[in-house]
Amino acid sequence: MMPSPNDDPHLLRAQIAAAAARLVARDGADFGSAKRKAARQVLGAAPPNADLLPDNAEIEDALRQYQALFQGDTQPARLLQLRTVALEVMEALAEFSPHLTGAVLGGTAGAHDDIHLQLFADSAKEVEIFLLNRQVVIDISETPHFKGRGHPDVETVSFLWRKEGVRAELYELGDLRGARRLRADGRPARADAAAVRALLAEPTSNSPDDSTERK
Repeated sequence: MMPSPNDDPHLLRAQIAAAAARLVARDGADFGSAKRKAARQVLGAAPPNADLLPDNAEIEDALRQYQALFQGDTQPARLLQLRTVALEVMEALAEFSPHLTGAVLGGTAGAHDDIHLQLFADSAKEVEIFLLNRQVVIDISETPHFKGRGHPDVETVSFLWRKEGVRAELYELGDLRGARRLRADGRPARADAAAVRALLAEPTSNSPDDSTERK
């Protein structure tokens, strides 16, 4: 149903965020495509005004609410499994200063999520050779640099570890110093192995605080 001119824009924005969260939780959609599809569901085919579109933080908050209401019996166990495997991978890749990012760190990871890591080495080839020497089959792609536009994309290796998908972005050693500690919403942007161990000590929590970034 098309919204009327009298519809509260804040309510419409919240409805789009909730619809996008359902798509992420149920189908594994990425935030961008989920937001676009949700906007069509709520507003119809016409291009929406920019002020009606929720940002990623709003969608993530809606996702947490959805998971608490509808996936409370499955999502925490799934998150614990992913964090456990993530720590195992990080320990195996310890020489490359691994840091956990994404939904597994943030606490919203579900059935469709992979483990996302940032690794830091003299060259991407070091990591690739390390994995290949251990008979790990890898796919190579590129990911936008965490520093944003103006910086070249970084090589990314994808592989399976204990049947879980892992995507590791391969940064130069110098990037480690400039990697951001916090996201715009104040949540940790990344966590080292010590911080992930701390998260595993509290497996019922799906919203890490700033203390998860350890140096």
